[in-house]
Amino acid sequence: MAGITRFEEIEAWKTARQLTNLIYKVSEQGRFAKDFGLKDQIRRASVSVMSNIAEGFESRTDTQFINFLGHAKASSGEVRAQLYIALDLQYISQEQFAEAYEFADKTSRQLSRFMNYLESNPRSRRFSEDSADYQTDV
Repeated sequence: MAGITRFEEIEAWKTARQLTNLIYKVSEQGRFAKDFGLKDQIRRASVSVMSNIAEGFESRTDTQFINFLGHAKASSGEVRAQLYIALDLQYISQEQFAEAYEFADKTSRQLSRFMNYLESNPRSRRFSEDSADYQTDV
């Protein structure tokens, strides 16, 4: 994780953002837009991927971060499962399914690699108080 200073720099977060934008686009069309349950659930799952990466990055330890990344990966799987439902109900085309599935699968693979990296390169703490630049008398 050396060199990453903001969650927006994490490649898995960038891919999850693309996934979320696509999910919102395809779920606002046709019969999909009227299936409020599935539309809401798949949107929430895609947002959860992005949010858990961000929340984990802002957490205090790598252990917490890895746990949040695991939740993000699980939400990516949830999106993939719901894409099958949308495809089976003919809410989306095979092409839309393939594009969204690829983003969800890529995010999952990126998260797996990132978690493996963090687990194999443990650090005692994420941040050093010595380098903190903040005022405590405000």
